[in-house]
Amino acid sequence: MKEPAPAELLADLLAAARHAGADAADAVLVAGTSLSVARRLGRIEHLERAESRDVGLRVFVGRRAAIVASGRVEPAEFSILAERAVAMARVVPEDPHAQIAEPAPSVADATPLDLVDPMEPPVAALIERAAAAEEAALAVPGVTNSEGAEASWGRNEVALATTAGFFGSYARTSHSLSAIALAGSGTEMQRDYDFSTSVHLADLDQAASLGVKAGGRAVARLHPRRPATARLPVVYEARVAGSLLGHLAAAINGQAVARGTSFLKDRLGEAVFARGIRIQDDPARRRGLRSRPFDAEGLPASARTLVEDGRLESWLLDLASAHQLGLVSTGHAVRGTSGPPHPAPSNLYLAPGTLSPAALMAEIGEGLLVSELIGAGVNTLTGDYSRGAAGFMIRHGSLAEPVAEITIAGNLTGMFATLAAADDLCFRRGTDAPTVRVEGLTMAGA
Repeated sequence: MKEPAPAELLADLLAAARHAGADAADAVLVAGTSLSVARRLGRIEHLERAESRDVGLRVFVGRRAAIVASGRVEPAEFSILAERAVAMARVVPEDPHAQIAEPAPSVADATPLDLVDPMEPPVAALIERAAAAEEAALAVPGVTNSEGAEASWGRNEVALATTAGFFGSYARTSHSLSAIALAGSGTEMQRDYDFSTSVHLADLDQAASLGVKAGGRAVARLHPRRPATARLPVVYEARVAGSLLGHLAAAINGQAVARGTSFLKDRLGEAVFARGIRIQDDPARRRGLRSRPFDAEGLPASARTLVEDGRLESWLLDLASAHQLGLVSTGHAVRGTSGPPHPAPSNLYLAPGTLSPAALMAEIGEGLLVSELIGAGVNTLTGDYSRGAAGFMIRHGSLAEPVAEITIAGNLTGMFATLAAADDLCFRRGTDAPTVRVEGLTMAGA
């Protein structure tokens, strides 16, 4: 017997919600398939294939809302699921801000986004990819061991329907490859990694090149020192610079702004970054790791400038936070099957500057290049920033000795205001930034 299509399944679930007494409802269906291989020192340590299918239903009874989810997508059980959701909604407190989009937005087409690589790779291809990455890392002079390499593939399908008449669906594939190399021996051993993730296999980094980078990074970190405490300029390598955008996203999240728990809550329209800084969120990027034709409330995806020439231009809003702030949703709602929508970025990035990373460091007499960050010591309420770090000292504009066991501290208000961007932006993570320089952080060392 042919399995019902997502549109039919969700229509039946919404009909069951209406029959159970819901005034309005939305439903999401998420199906996923994944395949992964891990290899270490020539042996396969992990081989897994997983498939999942989950459905979530949110119902409204007046201004009250409740959500139920199930890993069993069985139409015969939809009436029970709906009755449970409605019963829950009738006893929870009212939420004056929760809502679905009405009238229903037009259905968006995912085809231009090119989010599906049609071929599922065979297991042998994943093993070969992981092997090539690990062997290349082990071949780097100075590399003495390996924590392994992993290759994986996945496909996720999302469908959303609402009682306002919206239905949309899309799929996204992913290919990933990573390798972790160890250099040195005994207590002097150091580790580092490299990785690549893409929607299409054609865009994935070559395995051997990735392994060489992982090995070279590990060797470069050998014999680190713990420098003296100092106040100095800090350069964030591109692979960790995106973390600063993550802190910005948390501070301009509509929920945090509405609750008054963001240090930027009163800064909309003001200069928050240095002149020339531009930050965008683009869910409509072709082959983007977080691209989508519509958000979790059915609103169409479109690029939005969050910071223009240093000025903060927009919050990240879903329908609820927008209603609370007296604004309009920016189409940034995300959700799983078991929780309500909430705002979050998609393909968030800092536009590149005009200087190379070397030029960004050229005039630094003494500074720090950060290549690894540890911990999450950031207070979004005050902007206070403190994180463990490792990297390399900068002396007279050039990289010097490796350093470890240090902490860098400051406040995001000052960090954003002095941030300068290099020209090496590469879209690799979903939240991406080029190498950046920040002035006047405190490096706590020996």
